[in-house]
This record gives sequence, C-alpha cells and structure tokens, in this order.
Amino acid sequence: MLKLVSWNVNGLRACVRKGFLDYFAEVDADIFCIQETKLQEGQIQLELNGYEQYWNYAEKKGYSGTAIFTKRKPISVKYGVGNEEHQTEGRIITLEFDDFYLVNVYTPNAKRDLSRLDYRLIWEDAFRMYLKELDTIKPVILCGDLNVAHQEIDLKNSKSNKGNSGFTDEERLKMTTLLSSGFIDTFRYFYPEKEDAYTWWSYMAKVRDRNIGWRIDYFIVSERLKDRLIDAEIHSQILGSDHCPVVLEMKC
Repeated sequence: MLKLVSWNVNGLRACVRKGFLDYFAEVDADIFCIQETKLQEGQIQLELNGYEQYWNYAEKKGYSGTAIFTKRKPISVKYGVGNEEHQTEGRIITLEFDDFYLVNVYTPNAKRDLSRLDYRLIWEDAFRMYLKELDTIKPVILCGDLNVAHQEIDLKNSKSNKGNSGFTDEERLKMTTLLSSGFIDTFRYFYPEKEDAYTWWSYMAKVRDRNIGWRIDYFIVSERLKDRLIDAEIHSQILGSDHCPVVLEMKC
C-alpha cells in the first residue's frame, strides 16, 4: 500500500511545537506533503530518518512555502510551473516517480475583499494546464490546500458564505472545470454524501469545537488511477494548525 498525507501546517515551527513530529511518526506515510511552511532555508532542521526532503520557500519571509518528505526517491523534482509570475511564493513542488507525478500545492487565497480573485483565476487556468500536460505523460496525484470549498456540502454555512473568498462562483467553477478534465476528488469518490467533513476551521472562539468548518484540502487524482484507490481520510482530530491532515491510501 502507498500512504500519502497532506497538511497545511500554517507555520511549521509553531506546528512542531504543537506535536507535528508525533503525528508524523504515528501516521508513517510514504509521502508527506505540507503547505504554508512560513519559513526560509535554514530556519528549521528536521531529522526525518528514511525520508528525502524537498523544500520550496517563498521569497517573502514568514509567508507561504511548501515541502515534501518522501521515503521513495523521485526520478525528478520541479519547483513551480515555469511561469515567473507564479514562482516567488513557493507554492508548488512536483515529484516524478516511475508510475505517477505527485504535485503538492498551496493555492493562492483570493483574500477577504476578493482583491486577489483575478490573479487567482489566472493562476487556476495556468495550473490546470500544467496538470493536464503532466497527465499526458503519466497519471497525476495532486494534493494540498486548494483554498476552495467546491460544493455546498463542503462547508458548514454555505448560504451565508456564498460569494465569499473560497466560495465564489468563479473559484468553484474552476474546480468543476479541473474535475471535468479527467480528475477525481478522492474524498467525494468514496464519500459523496458525507456531511460535516471539514479540513479547516477559523481560529474564532469555539468554531472548531462546534465543527463549523470548510473542506478546502484535497487529494485529486487522474481518473485512470481510480482502480488503485483504497480510501481517503480526514484526520480532524489532529490539532496543531487551523487545518487538519488529509490522507490517501492507494495500491502500489
């Protein structure tokens, strides 16, 4: 079995102080992806025996950033998507393996006032084209914080959040377009009707206790990997960030 984990840690140094390494050891993933590391090279040293480490840092300090820790050594590693406009924020790492590409992403937030929505939509188109290009070579496993709740079932208060950042018609349509391009939302593949399944909660008082959340962290795979899927999980009991880890299990 191949076990993959994705977690927006919202500041890795803080998450380490809150039990990241305990969870990392317990879950024993083959590939562990993180987003929003919020650090620069040299600001943390992780001793992860048996894992290769790949980091993509944002130029801006304390902002964005991604990393992948993998027991499997990749054939190749790529940072970003080749578009200079999107390269400075450390948002994408692609590892190539024998039988698939793994893409770890931290999608830009449109911001509360939607001031970055136009940029977000340009990003979405460029990123989808990148995934489709990879998919012509070998199947793709995409994971990360995609900063969108796709359907009303994917957030607690869909009516009051309609049009808000992460739940605009434009962002949701981009997700629909991606999934209709030959990709599967693995959690909904297994649990199409499951409600109250969220991966992010506001830091406002009691919000997480009452499970008033959003599902914005995903594993999305090429349709032709469907027969290899075993299960998709949300580890909502794991604290340490305002997001929780999501897990994908597949046949090797």
